[in-house]
Amino acid sequence: MAKKTIADVDVRGKTVLMRVDFNVPLDDHGAITDDRRIREAVPTIRSVIDRGGRLILISHLGRPTGGPDDARFTLRPVAVRLADLLARSVAFAADTVGADAQARVTKLGDGDVVILENLRFNKGETKKDPAFAGSLAAMADVYCNDAFGTCHRTDASMVAVPEAMVGKPRVVGFLVAKEIQYLRDAIERPKRPLVAVLGGAKVSDKIAVIENLLRICDKVLIGGAMAYTFSLAQGGAVGNSRVEPDRVDLARRLIEAGGDKLLLPVDTHCGDAFRPDCAKVVVPAGSIPAGYEGLDIGPQTAERFAAEVRKARTVVWNGPMGVFEMPPFDAGTKTLAEAIASSGATSIIGGGDSAAAIGQLGFADRVSHVSTGGGAGLAMLEGQPFAAVDLLDDA
Repeated sequence: MAKKTIADVDVRGKTVLMRVDFNVPLDDHGAITDDRRIREAVPTIRSVIDRGGRLILISHLGRPTGGPDDARFTLRPVAVRLADLLARSVAFAADTVGADAQARVTKLGDGDVVILENLRFNKGETKKDPAFAGSLAAMADVYCNDAFGTCHRTDASMVAVPEAMVGKPRVVGFLVAKEIQYLRDAIERPKRPLVAVLGGAKVSDKIAVIENLLRICDKVLIGGAMAYTFSLAQGGAVGNSRVEPDRVDLARRLIEAGGDKLLLPVDTHCGDAFRPDCAKVVVPAGSIPAGYEGLDIGPQTAERFAAEVRKARTVVWNGPMGVFEMPPFDAGTKTLAEAIASSGATSIIGGGDSAAAIGQLGFADRVSHVSTGGGAGLAMLEGQPFAAVDLLDDA
């Protein structure tokens, strides 16, 4: 169901509490190594401040445990980077609902921005504490969810806060609206043929996704390390490849249920060590020699998958076909990315490694949509309900 967006709210002179996904990667020195999630939020942020709203930004970063090294998860570097992107001052509060946050929110003027410290520094975030949620809710006149990457979660900032703001506008930002449009349309109203490409390491991570996509897709293509569990289920030899022996029966059932919809690799690019200068061999699927491990789909599989993608009108891709960070085992992922980019289909690239691969290979500007949320995207492809979105105001 369509939701109202921040554009539907007159924000002038009002305080907007915006949940964003600033869970960006940091290096050992605390420097941001990829600011895409910050950049993706800028249009929604500008919509508020350019119209005279007063903006409070809240996000988590990493998985702080309450230990002495939690300081590395501070959002302070994010505030600095956002100020650069906006070319204006961005205030930073050293706590979330404490004295500094309260003081800085009180000082906000029209068009001002403050980022509160990492939500997960407060245990109330993950414990869904109503007192913590109420403290955040009391700060603002409007709630806006622009954090697609956490829309499948029920943390306090995602559910309890908007629940505590009943009677006030509760809307989505432009990023969440776009993600919902692409992913839900792909599932509910796809242009056909609809082809899904799934990679990554574990069958167990994507059981429900595969089952759901087999129901709605015309073809489901399986690559990445999880293909070796399927190969084992067919009685194949997998050498030292990464497999899930406890998922073999499940893989066998999926093969049976998938029929000719489910396409598995026909050949495999193998190495005798996990490094680019290892001894390499391409063998038929299920024929990986002892001492070798599968590190990529083979060239025949890559061309077969590319041919299916070229016939598609909608493509959903989640998970690389091999170790794309390590040439020459990036070849399968690259062939697939090129086919998707040139297909003319509506193409939706899942978050995480798929987004990294499409960017690294230079095709990000030639696909329809690159998702900011790996886990959330998978949850939507599974058909899961999103409480964090469902409770917001309908359009």
